[in-house]
Parts: sequence; C-alpha cells; structure tokens
Amino acid sequence: MRVWLWFCAALVFAMIVVGGATRLTDSGLSITEWQPLLGAIPPLNDADWHTAFEKYKGIPQYSVMNAGMSLEDFKAIYWWEWAHRFLGRFIGLAFGLPFLFFWLSGRVRGGFALKCLGVFALGGLQGFIGWYMVKSGLVDRVDVSQYRLTLHLITAFAILSLLVWLALSAAPEGERIRFLNVTPAQRLTAIALFVLIFFQSALGALVAGLNAGLTYNTWPLMDGKIVPDGLFMQHPWYINFFENITTVQFDHRMVAYAVVTLGLIHFVTLVRSADDERIVRSGALLAICLLAQMLLGIWTLLAVVPLSLGLAHQGGAAIVIAVATLHLHRIACASKA
Repeated sequence: MRVWLWFCAALVFAMIVVGGATRLTDSGLSITEWQPLLGAIPPLNDADWHTAFEKYKGIPQYSVMNAGMSLEDFKAIYWWEWAHRFLGRFIGLAFGLPFLFFWLSGRVRGGFALKCLGVFALGGLQGFIGWYMVKSGLVDRVDVSQYRLTLHLITAFAILSLLVWLALSAAPEGERIRFLNVTPAQRLTAIALFVLIFFQSALGALVAGLNAGLTYNTWPLMDGKIVPDGLFMQHPWYINFFENITTVQFDHRMVAYAVVTLGLIHFVTLVRSADDERIVRSGALLAICLLAQMLLGIWTLLAVVPLSLGLAHQGGAAIVIAVATLHLHRIACASKA
C-alpha cells in the first residue's frame, strides 16, 4: 500500500510539472471542450486535427495572440494540454483501481479507507476545477483567470500533501516516532510553516496567472527600491493583493523571506532540543529546500522565466510541500506520544 501511495504521489508531482509546462507554453486553452471520457482520444486523422484547430480559432487567444499560426504550431500546444489531461485520467485509474482492490481484499478499512476515498473524490473534483479554469479563458480573455489558476494549483498541492501524509501514516509501527522532546512552540512553528508554504504557493500561482514574473526582473530591488511605488494604485485597495502585478510580486518576495527565515530558526531550535535525529533531519531538509527554492525563484526572475527554470520552480514548490508534509507528520507523531 505504501508503494502504491508513493507511486500516486510521484504521478501527482509529474502532473504538477506538466501543468506548469502547459501554462508556460500557453497551451491550456488549445482544447476548448471538456469530455471526461472521449477526450482521452486525441485527433486521429487530418480531418480531426482541422476540426480541433477550427474550434481553437473561435476563442480570443487565437485572434489576439496566435492569429495566423500553422496547424503544426497548434499541434505543439495541443499535445501539452492533451498530455496534462491524459495524465489526470491515468492518475484516477492508478489510484482508484488499486484502492478498490485493497478495499475489497480487506487491506484498507475504517478511517484510513475513508481518507483514501476522500483523496479520490478530491482528485475527481480537481478535474472539474481544471475545466472551470480553462472555461474562464474561452470567451472574454486570452488566458485563464488567475483566481481559478490559483484554486487549481493549490488543489493539486493539497492532493500531493494528502498522499504523502497517507503514505507516511501507512508505515509499520516500528518506524513511527514516539516519545520525543518536541516543545509546543516547535509544534506550532511546524504548523505555521506548513500553512505559510501553502500561502506562498498561492501567491506564486497569482504571480503566474498575472505573468508578474515577466516584470521587475531585478533583485533585491524592484524598480530600484526595496518597496516599489504603485502597491495600492488600484481601487478598492484590497484588489491590489490579487490583481496588481507590482503588489502580487512584492508579496511573493516578502513572504519568501519570511518563510525561509522561519524555517532556518525552526531548524536551529530542533538541533538544540529534539531527541530524535529523524526530526532534526526533516527540519534540516525543509530548511534547505526552502532556501534552494527561494534562490531558484530569484534565478528564474532574473532570467525572465524561461521554460526550464519556470518548470524547475513549480516542481520545487511541490517538493517543498512534500517535505513540509513529511516534517509536520513527524512533529504530529511526536505530539501524540
């Protein structure tokens, strides 16, 4: 069961990276219909390809951004979106069929079975959320809504985190951590880090949805200042946190500094007091991943978000969330001792 859960987590990680490629190549609107079953079959002949291309020509993205593109160019973006959707369907089967087997054979039962069923349901909901996101770019926009993109990405991260948690929870009793000297402050810090990492990931999704990474490509200053002008130029004031490119990128930078600092402080406190090296190691791994992700984000920004670095940064966010889940799981086990 653990192998199955870790395999599904790896598939979700791959799905997140492919989703990043779909976004960075502006491929997400190339398939203008949602067909949960028949959509698994791509165009099989020249007539099918021309039909799909004509449907794409009917949306604003084509007329505004890609007018005159060739059929071969359309195929390139189509395959990214098709691969993203196909991988989603494959994950559903890779999770659902083994779960059915484990449940019928009595290997998974009770509360653990309900948790697995909940993850499966969330995966199905994620498919609908993905279409809800795509639909926002088919009529009045040339891209998808940054709000719906954020919802879609955070749901993917939540599924990944839940799978990692379930895989860790399926460990034999002998591998579980017990009777550790973890203070209430350390426990709260681990929870705060976990929440902040998800919050920072949501900010990253807003940055991606607004293409904010293509502006202010300097560091550590923005437009020559630590605190740039124009943070609250839109009205009402609160809309700046979601729709103002300057504010969204500034927030993403500041929260990154806060998360990395808190992660390093948390690791130092664990070194001083925790009596199980597994807690210290997971705390160290989390701090290293946070620092590496921030440096990768800076590099991506300075390079004006090339595809390779953009994918590495999105994949890095998924790794950070998985490691944060691992660390929080260990802290939670310690708190129950």
